[in-house]
Amino acid sequence: MLTSEMIKQAALDAGADACGIGPMSRFDGAPDEMNPQFLFPEAKSVIGFVFRIPRGVQRGIEEGTQFYQYPSMAYGGINEIFAPAVLYRVGQIIEDEGYEAFVYRNTGARGVVSDMDGSPGNTLSPEEQIEVNEHAKTATAHHRSVQFTRPAREENSVAPDLQFQFRLAAVACGLGEIGWSKMLLTPQFGPLQRVAFIFTDAELEYDEMYSGKPLCRRCGACVRECPGGCIPSLNSGKKITVNLDGKICEWGDIDMWRCYAFYTHAGRYYNPFVPKEVWDKNENGSLDLMEGVTDVANEQEIMKVYTALSKYFPSWVGYNMAKCGGCIRACVSVLEKKGGCMEDRFKEPLRTKKAWKLDR
Repeated sequence: MLTSEMIKQAALDAGADACGIGPMSRFDGAPDEMNPQFLFPEAKSVIGFVFRIPRGVQRGIEEGTQFYQYPSMAYGGINEIFAPAVLYRVGQIIEDEGYEAFVYRNTGARGVVSDMDGSPGNTLSPEEQIEVNEHAKTATAHHRSVQFTRPAREENSVAPDLQFQFRLAAVACGLGEIGWSKMLLTPQFGPLQRVAFIFTDAELEYDEMYSGKPLCRRCGACVRECPGGCIPSLNSGKKITVNLDGKICEWGDIDMWRCYAFYTHAGRYYNPFVPKEVWDKNENGSLDLMEGVTDVANEQEIMKVYTALSKYFPSWVGYNMAKCGGCIRACVSVLEKKGGCMEDRFKEPLRTKKAWKLDR
């Protein structure tokens, strides 16, 4: 007989750091284009898996010495290698008991809605537009977006490739809460984890959604340390509120297009890979957004930035190189202090001195 205890033990034995299980009914009312109930209509349970991000991959960014380990290990290594192996193993156990295991690894951001602002109609990422325009004019982009998708059958109005909200799904599995910066926070690891899921038609014992001491301290550190000013202040009134089966989830209404630009290019003071004279020249005003000349952050403005800086943009394993990480490091630094959920987790804090900034 398949039980929740069997699944959780199998997950931990296979290498997951935490596992939670919730009923599919917790997604009732979600927008169709982001509702995993459409993935597998007969599913009764969603199983969420947490995979910790080693804090050490943030060390190079914190010190300004190494920027590749976060995307290669904490993105690519977990999403593409480690998590799928765990999903495969736990899926075997579920299917050996005669139930379906719809495994769902972290796919990045595919879907029939924009992964930036949630508007209908998907868009190509700036990297893909450059790739398509310059290198693959006759080929469909390979990554992030599905441009020509249509519903597969009349009674199912949702077109593939459906992408649900991973962080809310993790909340539905009882794994944690969402902080002001929109990051998933867990009691064990704060903002340092990735998640993956299995949907199954097995009816299981379910975890309550997290109701302990608030994990987000509403301190505003993420707001202050975002180099692009992408996260609104706590008293701005700019927030997103979602009622997830009675649990109120709330986070700042982040300027996602601006975040996209600053996460990968960081700006004049936080990107040691772009020469100072490139920022100074700001040819054709392409870097107006990064330089604070304009507040307009949309797909067209981001394309200007990416086109101007593409040759200074090294990437590994198909993932954007993280030159920012400001909100994550700020959050960790606060949660490691007295009263935070990461207090006493490490012998020494992540932040041992003032955060670096280029003098230019």
